Amino acid sequence: MHNSPLPLTALPELLAADVEKYKQQFIERNPDYNDWFSRRLTDNDFRLQLARTWAGSQYAAELCCRQPQVFQQLVNSNELQRDYAANEIEERLTALLSAVSDEEQLNQQLRQFRAQQMLRIIWRDLNRLGDLQDTTRDVSALAQASIRQALDFFHQQLCESYGRPTAVIDGNALEQKMIVLGMGKLGAWELNVSSDIDLIFCYPCSGETVGSEAIVSKKRVSKKRLGKNSGENRVGKKPLDNGEFFTRLACKLINSLDQRTADGFVFRVDMRLRPYGQSGALVLSFDAMEEYYQSQGRDWERYAMIKARVVAGDPGQGQQLMDLLRPFTYRRYIDFSAIESLRSMKKMIRQEVKRRRLHNDIKLGVGGIREIEFIAQCFQLIRGGRDIDLQERRVQAVLWLLEEKNYMPQQAVAELQQAYIFLRNTEHAIQAFNDQQTQLLPDDDHPKIALAFSMGFTSWNGFFSALSEHRKKVDYHFCEIISDAHEKNDSGAVAAHWKDIWFNAFDDEAGKKILLDAGHEKADEVLNRITHLREDGIVLRMQVVGRERLDQFMPLLLQATERAEQPSAALLRIFPLVESVLRRTAYLILLVENPGALQQLVILCAASPWIAVQLAKYPVLLDELLDARTLYQVPEKEALRAELQQQMLRLPWDDLDAHMEALRYFKQAHQLHVSAAEVTSKLPLMKVSDYLTMIAEVVLEHVLELAWYNLTEKHGRPQKAEGVPCDKDFIVVGYGKLGGIELGHSSDLDLVFLHDAAAGLSTDGERPIDNSLFFTRLGQRMIHILTTQTPSGMLYEVDMRLRPSGTSGLLVSSLKAFKIYQKQHAWTWEQQALVRARVVAGDRALQKFFEALRLELLCEPRDCEGLKEDVREMRLKMRDHMLPKGLEQAENPIFHLKHGSGAIVDIEFMVQYAVLAWSHQHPALAVYTDNIRILESLQQAGLFSNADAEALTDAYKAYRAHAHRLSLLQQPSEVPMAKFDYHRRTVVAKWLELIGWN
Repeated sequence: MHNSPLPLTALPELLAADVEKYKQQFIERNPDYNDWFSRRLTDNDFRLQLARTWAGSQYAAELCCRQPQVFQQLVNSNELQRDYAANEIEERLTALLSAVSDEEQLNQQLRQFRAQQMLRIIWRDLNRLGDLQDTTRDVSALAQASIRQALDFFHQQLCESYGRPTAVIDGNALEQKMIVLGMGKLGAWELNVSSDIDLIFCYPCSGETVGSEAIVSKKRVSKKRLGKNSGENRVGKKPLDNGEFFTRLACKLINSLDQRTADGFVFRVDMRLRPYGQSGALVLSFDAMEEYYQSQGRDWERYAMIKARVVAGDPGQGQQLMDLLRPFTYRRYIDFSAIESLRSMKKMIRQEVKRRRLHNDIKLGVGGIREIEFIAQCFQLIRGGRDIDLQERRVQAVLWLLEEKNYMPQQAVAELQQAYIFLRNTEHAIQAFNDQQTQLLPDDDHPKIALAFSMGFTSWNGFFSALSEHRKKVDYHFCEIISDAHEKNDSGAVAAHWKDIWFNAFDDEAGKKILLDAGHEKADEVLNRITHLREDGIVLRMQVVGRERLDQFMPLLLQATERAEQPSAALLRIFPLVESVLRRTAYLILLVENPGALQQLVILCAASPWIAVQLAKYPVLLDELLDARTLYQVPEKEALRAELQQQMLRLPWDDLDAHMEALRYFKQAHQLHVSAAEVTSKLPLMKVSDYLTMIAEVVLEHVLELAWYNLTEKHGRPQKAEGVPCDKDFIVVGYGKLGGIELGHSSDLDLVFLHDAAAGLSTDGERPIDNSLFFTRLGQRMIHILTTQTPSGMLYEVDMRLRPSGTSGLLVSSLKAFKIYQKQHAWTWEQQALVRARVVAGDRALQKFFEALRLELLCEPRDCEGLKEDVREMRLKMRDHMLPKGLEQAENPIFHLKHGSGAIVDIEFMVQYAVLAWSHQHPALAVYTDNIRILESLQQAGLFSNADAEALTDAYKAYRAHAHRLSLLQQPSEVPMAKFDYHRRTVVAKWLELIGWN
């Protein structure tokens, strides 16, 4: 790619003659500047840059000859050689217009300033003194500054004529300002050197002008400034409706920018992107805007709205408008329906290119700028609702994100970036030649030679060859993304007859035979489900688009399930998902457009009805199936924490609902990854529990942060001492499976909340509350965040019964009270529970204090015989309560993996007994909270033989692994007694040896 300009020696003869002609014109037309010009020509760099500029832009050359004072000022001030600082263009224009007193002056100054800046921008662009972003940024900044200055001028002018537009909101009269949305390249800071500007005008609320009775001095406001219809002394005879006021303001603004005068124009204004297009009102209220886009907004308007940006008006009101419009642009789910719309637009554009013979249009033609924009917009519309990073207006920034997030290969992005820069530079060179708004390659030799030279080529053929290569690559990547992914698939046996089955063209026997021949083991049940789906009221009432999507998806689903080991089982498990998305068929398009995701869906649902149920309950999780490379990967805790933090950075801390939804998706998505890795044997049991536990810990950390922020914003921080706020002296202690790092897919969380703030003190906020009340509310808020049912379900069920004094105790205890309770009042079963207690979130210093206290409590000497009696008694109570009656005494006895004789709980109770009985002599027993490592400690201490420790470990792992598999199959934790007979007998024997029965 040729970025660097050619040396002057390579200047073609025709262009060299142009440069000499313009030099002569400059000298002849501007004798007062001859000395200055001659001196400048002795500077080799200046002479070279001048030649490149005048050779590539007749517009720039004529501008220099026509306005030598502008040219001289730019050269002498060195502005042609340097980047402008941020906001410098607007600051310069503001200063220039500060003394403007009437409309005629305003329009003249705007046009002269535009000419000056365009000369500077074209000079820098053709000489590559700045890159593409510098050029587009400066043109966009010029447009924005011009809009803002003109808008402010005419707003004040109309206010003096008619009063200030106001609206009564919550009983207060508030002034209204017009908001100007910059669309297209203006919104994205990507204007080219001869762009028009696409605008939409709107205002916040209906109302009318206020102040119409005021007297306006004739000296202060001339008739010319008030406009044609403003000949009276008074502001107006009656107030104007806000809509009428802003319509007049919009007309004045458009005329000021667009109208061509002796000084030229500022920017061509295009209003066709507004609601209802050219037939629509010029200005709409926010309510009207929201209603239009919600009820009538079309797909192409979604694409347009991606780049929308408030370029003028009150920033707060502008943000309010953007918040209203965002749900229209970005769906909250993964929206693959956008691809079909893009295909339709692609087809229409190519038909138009063919009809108008625009093959040489580098914007609309094949492989042109528009196709690169479509690629970026495709990913934005599909994923931008969930991946907020993609809500980016600039094409190049989006392309980098697609590479960073692995949505596109690195090479593809690199080729698109290179092509985009080449095409946009070409566009600028075409337009700079004569300040014409066109993207057509020239036909005549003169502009062809100028274009090739400006792009760094010595011949037209060399330039055209490079251009064609870029366009070829763009078109390839465009077709790869926008083409129909399912068109190449061959239909399976059932899929080929889908319409006949669906429309009941066969009798039941014929339909059943087709299914049986395709390997369906439950043909009758499948036929019944298809009939049920066909007769579903939602299907009968479906609109055409939804029905087309269902008809498109079902054959693909039938084809995919034919490859399963048990096609009927897989298909029947997926039917609830299909039924759950009948009102949201965009999810079906996701699977249609991504055959790989459909394949993963079949694999996972065939392996686990639990996964099928989760996907049916939360179809948004289908997004996780899109990339098979990451579907079966589970990150370590630090990566999990970083990912969650990254997601939450986009959300305001005071938006509790948004955080709750994001947390639920985070948990469900990663739980799906774990279960997918488990059912495909890519992750062993111990790792499954580890990852499920890590997910819960990371979630709890954020829930605590969220609850803390919520309460401290309202009440301030608790105080450690008078005037000394505490630093989150609060911990969340996990018991049971959470504490033992043994969470399952449906586990609840056993939690205890402890704090260490001083008693008798209050928080330091404007609405102070007692420290203890603060921490109680903190615990309540955490439980609320965890357990509230939202559209995405519940985060976790929470069990607080292990806190001191159980359900009758305080929700949150101080560490001091916890210590006293454990030492003086705790039952043996509560001491057993402490074996598996572990801090999972909260203050690090307090965590260390708790760990030391736990070790102290567990290492206290105990009466072993009394301990055995308590453990035996508790075990019998639990078995009587939890084990189904008669299960082990039936004709075909059943073994309950958790509560049966010799099952999981027996192993856990033996481990807990050993820790409580012997930790005072062997403190290492009390270090860990998970059973496997405690068994290892018992073995290392010589308290359990190697054989016993290994046998119990093997039994524990085997039981839990099978229980996990059964839970994913949605089956109870019960197996025939003979299945684990060896493990069961080993555990029972050790129980009798260690604890015995009554």
